[in-house]
Amino acid sequence: MTARAHPSSASSLRLYGRRVTLRPLVPSDHAAWSEVRRRNHEWLTVWEPSRPLLSVDPVTDRDAFANRCAARDRERQMGTACGLGLFIDGAFAGEVNLNNITRGAMQSATIGYWIDQARAGHGYVAEGVVVLARHAFEELSLHRLEICIIPRNHNSRRVMEKLEFRAEGVAKGLVEINGVWEDHIRYGVTVEEWYERRAELAAVWL
Repeated sequence: MTARAHPSSASSLRLYGRRVTLRPLVPSDHAAWSEVRRRNHEWLTVWEPSRPLLSVDPVTDRDAFANRCAARDRERQMGTACGLGLFIDGAFAGEVNLNNITRGAMQSATIGYWIDQARAGHGYVAEGVVVLARHAFEELSLHRLEICIIPRNHNSRRVMEKLEFRAEGVAKGLVEINGVWEDHIRYGVTVEEWYERRAELAAVWL
C-alpha cells in the first residue's frame, strides 16, 4: 500500500500511512488539540522553543487557534511550510510538520514532530515522518530533508533509529529550546536515498 496524497488545500489535503492520517488542522479541531496540549504540557515544552507571553493563547482561545490554522494555510499556499495534524483512528494525536522550505539551489526543508505521550512508543511518529517524506520528495519535488534533535531527547532520536536516517553530526547551539541555545544532532535524507529505500520504507510504514 502506498501513501496517497490529494491536492494541498486545507479542506482536501490528506496523506495516509498504514495507521495514521496527516491533514491540516482546522478550527473545529480546537477542542481535541487543546486537550492534548494541556495534558502534555510538561512532556512537550521542555523540547520546544520558548514563546513570548501571548495575550491570547491558542490552547485556551478558539479564535487564536483559528488564526493559527489560517497562518498554517497561508504557509502551505506560499510553499514555505506544511504543518499537519497527526490522526490515529480519526483522533488527534500530534503534529508532523515540514518547516523552512527552501527552493532555489537547495530544494530542502526540515521536519519537526510531537505526539501525545499516551500514544508514544508505537511507531506512529516514524510512520508520519515517512508519509510526509513521501509527500515532500514525490509531490513537492524537494531534494533534501533534515531532522534536528537535541542529543538527550532519546524518544525523538528513536524515531530516526527506526527509520535508519543518516546522522550527519552535531550542530553546536543550533536552536533555542526552552530558553537555552541547544546543540542538535542533524539527521538527513536526500531524494536519491529516498528512492533507493522507498520500497523498504513503504513495505513497513505505508
